[in-house]
Amino acid sequence: MSDPIEAPSRRAIASWCLYDWANSSYNTIVTTFVFSVYFARGVVGDEVAGASRWSAALTVAGLLIALLSPVLGAIADRTGRRKPWMALFTVTTVLFCAALWWVKPDPSYALFALVCVVLGTVAFELANVFYNASLTGLAPPSMLGRLSGWGWGVGYFGGLVCLVIALFVFVKSPAPLFGLLGTAEQAPVRATALLAAAWYGLFALPFFLWVPDAPPTGLGIGQAAREGVAMLRRTLAETRKYKNVVRFLVASAFYRDAINTITAFGGIFAAHAFGMTFEEIVMFAIALNVVAGIGAIAFAWVDDRAGAKPTILISLLGLITFGVPLLLATDKLWFWILALGLGAFFGPAQAAGRSMMARLAPQGMAGEMFGLYSLTGRMVGFLGPLAFGLATQAFESQRAGMASVVAFFVVGFGLMLTVREPAPTPSPAARQSAAP
Repeated sequence: MSDPIEAPSRRAIASWCLYDWANSSYNTIVTTFVFSVYFARGVVGDEVAGASRWSAALTVAGLLIALLSPVLGAIADRTGRRKPWMALFTVTTVLFCAALWWVKPDPSYALFALVCVVLGTVAFELANVFYNASLTGLAPPSMLGRLSGWGWGVGYFGGLVCLVIALFVFVKSPAPLFGLLGTAEQAPVRATALLAAAWYGLFALPFFLWVPDAPPTGLGIGQAAREGVAMLRRTLAETRKYKNVVRFLVASAFYRDAINTITAFGGIFAAHAFGMTFEEIVMFAIALNVVAGIGAIAFAWVDDRAGAKPTILISLLGLITFGVPLLLATDKLWFWILALGLGAFFGPAQAAGRSMMARLAPQGMAGEMFGLYSLTGRMVGFLGPLAFGLATQAFESQRAGMASVVAFFVVGFGLMLTVREPAPTPSPAARQSAAP
């Protein structure tokens, strides 16, 4: 992979990072903190049954993402341009997110809500496949770590700001949205879906205006689809040619699954083990987003200077180092200290994983490889929650469940040691200074 002729403009870099800021609203509001809770408590009216149906819907979405992401990534590699695909899936996500406004607190709206969440989540993840793949054409290899880290860090802060607005302007305000909404049929909670949709659509616009796209290859959609699927089949049939990539995909799938499991069950663990109230959990989530964002941005330079692999290994060591004593902590203050220390390494591990995938992707195969990156994450994604549940049940302790998640970090670290990172490419300035 060669450097682009010119480094990206500041406007292009800011616009690319702003897309992370934009799409974080969907994960934060819809799938994690606000709408998922409203669905279980308000729509279904039974937290256990609601959580079960929500989980089943996300499982269906995960299967569709696993099937579609590598295929569409391969097709996009053949057509060249990625922006049209991103635009299609971004608009689709925004529309289905906004449609959640019509989900009233009545069980008869449950199916409509789940259909919107499944289709919105599938579109969201497919947009991310093309967004991540666009990293390779925007920045030279010497800047991949910084750009990925900046984007991930900005995304954490975007989710944080959107969550704060949702909670204190909509949900918990005595006069939601300055008295315009009223409180009938839980309108303030439902309106957070409109906030997330507007946030995503508005802040995604700079990406489409100012981030350069790959040049078109001239292939029509039909021919690109046939060639893309054939190329994907060849890649899967010839995995021995990509052993190093496969090792990275498997290693990253384990540690990504561990991070996702902690994100999904961390609030439940905190509430049970330390008796934290809803308000305390929200403050904890805000603090966790802050340190994760700072960590992603701070380690961005480490990625470019030392490499993505060392950054990932350091992050996993940090996660293990803070994770083990966290399992033994019984004091709430120590829980906060250790948990925030753990969170500081979330962002660097995820951001360096993205830049590592960009470095490992063969020329002209970035879309396909990021599709496989998504596929492997989905294939392993059920293991973390399953291990957490089985360990919790077997030992009658959520601490045992969290211990199984720390084991995933250990597995990811061991597998990551076997991955070879490509030699760093010197920046154009470095090459110029070295020239005789």
